[in-house]
Amino acid sequence: MSGETEVERHDVREDGRRPPRAVVGSHRVEEEMFGRVFDPRILRRIWVFVRPYRRQVRISVIAVLVFTLSQLSIPMIIRNAFDVGLAKGAWGGALYAAVAAFAAAIATNYVASLVQERSVGKVAENVLFDIREAMFGHLQQVSQSFMDRTEVGRLMSRLQGDVNAMQEFLETSVISVGDLVLLFGIVGCMLWLDWQLGLLTLSVLPVLFLVRIVWLPRARAAFIAAHETNSITNGALAEAIHGVRTVQGMTRQTVNAKLYDDMAGANLRTHLVAGRYAQVLVPVVDTLTGLSMAVVVVVGGAMVLDRTLDVGVMVAFLFFIQRFFDPVRSLTMQYSVMQRAMASGQRLTEVLDVPLKIIDAPDAVTLPQGTPASVEFRGVRFAYVPGQPVLDDVSFRVEPGQTVALVGPTGSGKSSVMALLHRFYDVTGGAVIVGGHDVRQITRASLGQQIAMVLQEPFLFTGTVLENIRYNKTDATEDQVIAAARAVGAHGFIERLPQGYATELTERGSNLSMGQRQLVSFARALVADAPILILDEATASIDSHSEQDIQKALGVLLNGRSGLVIAHRLDTIRNADRIIVLNAGRVCESGTHQELLALGGQYAELYRSGHASFDDR
Repeated sequence: MSGETEVERHDVREDGRRPPRAVVGSHRVEEEMFGRVFDPRILRRIWVFVRPYRRQVRISVIAVLVFTLSQLSIPMIIRNAFDVGLAKGAWGGALYAAVAAFAAAIATNYVASLVQERSVGKVAENVLFDIREAMFGHLQQVSQSFMDRTEVGRLMSRLQGDVNAMQEFLETSVISVGDLVLLFGIVGCMLWLDWQLGLLTLSVLPVLFLVRIVWLPRARAAFIAAHETNSITNGALAEAIHGVRTVQGMTRQTVNAKLYDDMAGANLRTHLVAGRYAQVLVPVVDTLTGLSMAVVVVVGGAMVLDRTLDVGVMVAFLFFIQRFFDPVRSLTMQYSVMQRAMASGQRLTEVLDVPLKIIDAPDAVTLPQGTPASVEFRGVRFAYVPGQPVLDDVSFRVEPGQTVALVGPTGSGKSSVMALLHRFYDVTGGAVIVGGHDVRQITRASLGQQIAMVLQEPFLFTGTVLENIRYNKTDATEDQVIAAARAVGAHGFIERLPQGYATELTERGSNLSMGQRQLVSFARALVADAPILILDEATASIDSHSEQDIQKALGVLLNGRSGLVIAHRLDTIRNADRIIVLNAGRVCESGTHQELLALGGQYAELYRSGHASFDDR
């Protein structure tokens, strides 16, 4: 199998087949672990976050340089002690002077290292905090269209894994400066002490560079393969954990265990190969260090015997050679760190550069409190994908205090109407009017204060019941929260919780029933006290007993407010002021419940057949 890398050969199972490869989502190989070695554009973007901490960076660089110079001074101190002691026969004085100088160098080394570690660590943590904050803030503002087409796992990977890669780079970048200075400093010192012996000692370097040229592409392939199989294995593990009920219900445990064993085995093999490549340079460097020391001992010893080289110089050479390959090894490892950082920086900046499509117009106005809560769709056209319209010339009006229901089959555009009203998207044509203003000419903050939403599956956040109810109005008092809960019928069950309103909810409120979660979301909408209320399939997932409580709560919520209701069960909207029937993105019928029944059209057919399955995008 000529042309295959070692990784590819080791990645074949005993049965001759290869383990599954990542091909989709966040595991795609195209989203590489490694980028360019040096990308000035990425560095310029990261420097924006580093700039506020320039002073600490300068202190770190100075500390690293002082540390490096103290490292270079130690062999020179030892060399001076030998040469002075042998030349003058004054071993006592030379020894005392060497000990004093050595102690000063060690003290300087310690202080400089301490300053550098603290400064670099502080800068790295602050920069990472700023990057995370910037990314989180930006993601809170991006359009829904971006979130619709982006996997949450990939965003989490960038917020966590890629930011951590940048931390590693920031912490080692200053050290890399010290390693470079130390490397060139050692070369300079050896050539200054004896240029002939220095050149002879450095003659082993071409071997190291040759090994590195051969090693690097194979190591890169090994690391990428290990990263890929690790992603596949973790994905399979997460899927099995989330779907454990289905797995057990279908008795798939044995099959899944075999599939996972194959993936874990492939992961083990690729990591073993990557581990070998990661360690291969260690014996190479150790061997070259031994060869260099042998050259110094043999050649330098002969020169000492011939009295053409001082003993102190040869001793200094031995110390320098021991330190020479340390920065070489360190820089080799930092090469991979920089590659990962460049790739991670690219992915981070891609998130930070996502354009904010839904933004306030320069002349946007703020809707004042008390603005009439009218809603009008005026010839609205909309498409998520160009050329594939979801709404086509939709027009209707909701007067202040009216309740208007939207019904229609799947894909008719009901939820798209709601999304456009809240300006999660902008219309393709026509206009959405709230309080007499085009929503594109209203600030998003003031528009949000005019609208409250209750979704089919209420999203509750980790925190107390009290915090969840006043999520949309954080300055609401506890009395206001309790009053809202009483109004929608949620106070009773909340009081029965272990800590009442202080009860901590688990992820998405899973320690409450669906009906209880919906009542909490109703209380949240009531506390928000918005003049326009959107109910998106609010009773779709509720049992018959809970629905009675929900219907009472809906009556409280809609009282005095303009309501837009997406209907799942047609019985729940019989009392709406007007019902609008959508089909294929168009308004096909409009009227009261009785008027539409008398019309004998699509609504009447759906109602009489008991058809109530109207899920929509």
